[in-house]
Amino acid sequence: MALEEYAGDMSMCCRCSACKFVPLQQVKGFKHANVCPSISRYNFHFYSGGGRLNLGYAGLKNGFQYVPRYLDVLYNCQLCGACDVSCKYGMDMEVLRPIQEMRIKAVEDGHPHPALETVVSRMRATGSMVPVAGRKRGDWAEGLGLRNALEEKVEILYHVGCLTSFDPERQKVARATARVLDRAGVSFGVLGEAETCCGGRAYEMGHQADFLAQAAKSKELVEKTGVKTLVTSCATCYQVYKVLYDRFGLKDELEVLHITQLLERLLGEGRLKPSRGQEITVTYHDPCHLGRLGEPWIHWQGKKIPGDRFVFDPPKPYRRGTHGVYEPPRRVLAALPGVRLVEMDRIKEYAWCGGSCGGVIDSNPEFAEWTAAERLAEATCTGAEAIVTASPWSEKLFAQVLAKNGGDLAVYDIVELVDQAV
Repeated sequence: MALEEYAGDMSMCCRCSACKFVPLQQVKGFKHANVCPSISRYNFHFYSGGGRLNLGYAGLKNGFQYVPRYLDVLYNCQLCGACDVSCKYGMDMEVLRPIQEMRIKAVEDGHPHPALETVVSRMRATGSMVPVAGRKRGDWAEGLGLRNALEEKVEILYHVGCLTSFDPERQKVARATARVLDRAGVSFGVLGEAETCCGGRAYEMGHQADFLAQAAKSKELVEKTGVKTLVTSCATCYQVYKVLYDRFGLKDELEVLHITQLLERLLGEGRLKPSRGQEITVTYHDPCHLGRLGEPWIHWQGKKIPGDRFVFDPPKPYRRGTHGVYEPPRRVLAALPGVRLVEMDRIKEYAWCGGSCGGVIDSNPEFAEWTAAERLAEATCTGAEAIVTASPWSEKLFAQVLAKNGGDLAVYDIVELVDQAV
């Protein structure tokens, strides 16, 4: 949908500031009442969800002026969806969708962010959103004897993702995933050198045409394997294959699972039997792409009924973040001997962003690190020894901030703990 389709949503914003905070009924205290990193960091209304809607509506009425301040507001947003779900606690209107469309329009009008344009150009050239630095995409699997899904018939395709494939520190997550699936007797394969980017981060950056072109390549590759199920340990890749591909008619009948969903299934079937106690207190970070952004897409066709009320025929359903992947990772942690979970104040659909969403980690690393530091401070308040997540991007940024600022928290991907326990 083009930005014009959301004119009604943008005009409905009453500047109530609900988009800036966790809904009152969910607030645990003043310290962790904020939900939007952008307004919390820059403290000026235009940096909030509602502020951006005001800008978008004014642009539709008077024309878009791509002055430096407007572009700064536009790109200093993680597009994490927190403003959207907080607004929808009491309202029926879209907040995230028009903000995303504003970014797409800016790119189409010739105003991409230079740093993000560099990342997307890399994807066009190499099929990766992260630097490859002379490495090969399948190097992480060397010596593991994994099956190639293009050459052997398997039931499940393990999509590793760009960061996990190429980042030396994140490759441990891919190896742990492969070991766990192998121990459970899962018939799975990988694409190795043939794997390519899902394209999702290009979409967040506003480069919709590049996303669709890359998605078509990835879809064709997956179809060649003949698999019916794709599993990934990357929260971003999960949201792209599960939600974005569905929205744009690219998913078809493919079953898309995050590794935590598959692990929960394997534990329930008794195919994984964790026996090694670890005696550690952890807190869990809900990745935005696995949580509120990972809620299944809702297909709806209808029209707005003329008049002064915002009414649709048939009634329009809204995605409010409540159906993201929240329980599987928590149930997996509960099944690990010696692991005790303590929750942060902001969890599930109201979780504070880890900082790596929306391309900000590339366009404004300082802002990304500030956002991650806020989450780490919240995690520390729980008394946990470690923060566990299910996103390589979050794990990378958390570790980076801890290395720079210091702190006693350990950082784990949930698959690492399962690998140790079995």
